[in-house]
Amino acid sequence: MNGARLHQACSILGFSIRTYERWQKSSDKTDKRKGATKNTPNKLNDLEKIKILSIANSKDFASLPPSQIIPTLADNGEYVCSERTLYRLLKKAGMQNHRGKARAPQKRICPRLVACQPNQIYSWDITFLPAEIKGKFYYLYLFLDIYSRYIVGWHIDEYQDNKVAAKVFKDICRRSNISPHQLTLHADNGGPMKGATMLSTMQSLGVIKSFSRPATSNDNPFSEALFKTIKYCPSYPRKPFKNIEGAEAWMVNFTEWYNKKHQHSGIKFVTPYQRHHGLDQEILAKRQSLYESTKLKNPKRWSGTTRCWKPAKEVYINPVHDGI
Repeated sequence: MNGARLHQACSILGFSIRTYERWQKSSDKTDKRKGATKNTPNKLNDLEKIKILSIANSKDFASLPPSQIIPTLADNGEYVCSERTLYRLLKKAGMQNHRGKARAPQKRICPRLVACQPNQIYSWDITFLPAEIKGKFYYLYLFLDIYSRYIVGWHIDEYQDNKVAAKVFKDICRRSNISPHQLTLHADNGGPMKGATMLSTMQSLGVIKSFSRPATSNDNPFSEALFKTIKYCPSYPRKPFKNIEGAEAWMVNFTEWYNKKHQHSGIKFVTPYQRHHGLDQEILAKRQSLYESTKLKNPKRWSGTTRCWKPAKEVYINPVHDGI
């Protein structure tokens, strides 16, 4: 350092003055900084690494993870390295992949959908309706518009079949005047949802398909919520349905009540029918006007603003929060 300013010399050499002063006082001159090149006496040499990798890829261990290879070697009286070291060596060599015949875990894409108007995104699913015969069920195919929560169609059958679902959906699209590339149909990963006939029908109609992640019921929340409304409805029979005609008759009455009389909390307490056909705008505007005029007559009853009756905006499946 003779002839040079200390801080400039330390800056050029890549360490601080405090590090230099600590080295001057210490008898141990080893560079202990993070990332510094160090002499590691227990480090494996190249031959040892090659031997370990050859063992891991041998016939006996090719399908096993390090967590099973190391104990097996120990039982045979052989120690080559630690389990963590073997994981690290395999990863560095590009061999830390799925080992075995089973399909490797797959990364699933989270479905993110937004509906800004009716007939833009439908959700559908199948639920069980108990029959009188023990172990027998009827199957309710149910399609709804997530923007308005309007039940656009349903069908009850004795079996789950993608051909039945395709026929019901095709009829719904005809009655709703669905144009090609207008509609997205969201469902879970059940067999009827991914059946060849159902998928080909959607393709021929120009309907975009969307699926939930496996075992993730939150990806299809609107259908799940509607099924709960059905099963917990006060008029839902306490006893199983005697026959499929009885189940259909009950569903006709429920649909009429749900679509045209039930004031849904998710759409500002208007009915799905009103929301689906654009009648909610006028209804909510009248409510807002009533509240504001009432506040002008008696402002002391309100400590702040009146209740907001503005129409519900976009409806999401898995909305993005904070950039996630």
